[in-house]
Amino acid sequence: MIQTQTSELALALEGWIILRNKKLVTTQLQLDSHNRNGAGDLNLNKNLYNCANTKNILIPTILCGGAGSRLWPVSRKQLPKPFIQLNDGESLLQKAFLRGASLPNISDIITVVNRDLFFKTENEYREMSHLLEKPIKSSYILEPFGRNTAPAIALASILAAEAYGPETILLILAADHLISNQKSFAEAVSKAFALAQQGKLVTFGIRPTAPETGYGYIEAKGQEVLRFVEKPSLNQAKNYLSAGNFLWNSGMFCFSVGAMLAEMAIHCPEILETTQNCLAQTKKVSGQEIDQVEIAPEHFKDVPDDSIDYAVMEKTDKVAVVACDIGWSDIGCWRALGELISSDDNNNHIQGDVVIHDSKNCILKSESRVIAAVGLNDLIVIDTPDALLVADKNCAQDVKKIYAELKDKDHVAYKKHITHRPWGSYTVLEEGSNFKVKRIEVKPGASLSLQMHHHRSEHWTVVSGIAKARNNEEEIILNVDGSLFIPAKHKHCLENIGSELLVLIEVQTGSYFGEDDIVRT
Repeated sequence: MIQTQTSELALALEGWIILRNKKLVTTQLQLDSHNRNGAGDLNLNKNLYNCANTKNILIPTILCGGAGSRLWPVSRKQLPKPFIQLNDGESLLQKAFLRGASLPNISDIITVVNRDLFFKTENEYREMSHLLEKPIKSSYILEPFGRNTAPAIALASILAAEAYGPETILLILAADHLISNQKSFAEAVSKAFALAQQGKLVTFGIRPTAPETGYGYIEAKGQEVLRFVEKPSLNQAKNYLSAGNFLWNSGMFCFSVGAMLAEMAIHCPEILETTQNCLAQTKKVSGQEIDQVEIAPEHFKDVPDDSIDYAVMEKTDKVAVVACDIGWSDIGCWRALGELISSDDNNNHIQGDVVIHDSKNCILKSESRVIAAVGLNDLIVIDTPDALLVADKNCAQDVKKIYAELKDKDHVAYKKHITHRPWGSYTVLEEGSNFKVKRIEVKPGASLSLQMHHHRSEHWTVVSGIAKARNNEEEIILNVDGSLFIPAKHKHCLENIGSELLVLIEVQTGSYFGEDDIVRT
């Protein structure tokens, strides 16, 4: 039975993927009844698919997309939800990476991410490398902008078929979900893997613990999916919980790339065709531990925007579900994220410098300033250096509407974090364990104080405006493209002597970047 299904999957792939001169060439897909019944000769590129035990290859594939708009002002366009750090110091993305890497016999992890977040993602993974039992290859698909999950999965499936063969199994993971029970997760993946080897497109259904209205549901009979249900009303959600055979739709999937691509050819051929075209126009950069494919925006704009649920899963007759209890949460709003913070006797979840009196059931988070709360009840207060959110807990889902309005106005607060100072402002563009990159703006006539650092050096490059800089006893005028290196322990300061805004890029390198390493003199 499995052999016949495998033959069908391979035949479904015949005619649309050929490796020629290291480029994908698309031809017309033949899905007539002759091939669907398993007859005819299989004539795929033998070298391409001559992989031993490809049926046993599992590749975790992390989809690092989504704005995390309900978690504004911490989540921004340039630092979205997957990069939010939890109390243990790990980001949601790092947890997703370790979740996939901790499964047995993993040698490659695919990540689909916006190209502007590539270096940040790579650094997040690198910080987790010491926790791995062995090195794992990282393959990146860099999108110029989001087109939802169906195109992302199509891209990953085509590249996995090219590299490993059509029987390769992908495990689709969201970069911004939390799973607390790794053992149960691994057991659920094992069940899904077995179904995927039989040609099933498997979704993971979470056994509900409450009548949630923010999730889609799956009505199931064992491993059979009876139907997918949109986000319900509260009364419907209560009925689903009472019925006992409804599951939360987790957005995680497991399938062979041959099975998925065959179903995409039937149910969303335009997505398949346009993503193939994107890859045909793309050069692949390969190394010993990393592969990288960057999709060009002029080709990706032609790809339809659709979720894998709508494009394939709700239409195919090959869908199956694995019901599981894995401690899953999509951390979809501040209520969910707040619950990860331990509560006081009045059920207040507090993080940062917060003083509270006579307040109950609140979520209070400060990144820098003191928050003082008196007589509050059921409120969310999130304070960042450049934006403050105050919301009723019952309206936590509506924070996305604030994000949307800021986006419509092209307000900087939806894009990135800005820290304001009397002399201007700065934005942290990128940071790692031994570096930090800032964009600094200094108002006309303003200056930064004379200071020095024990543990870091700095390199300034002027982008616009004119600056007078001091480096120990030396004073220098910096025009556009001018740069200055300031070693650790050198006294330095900066002044905008022009009539326009001074903008410079500061690159810090060293071992420590805390504010307490700023020694003002």
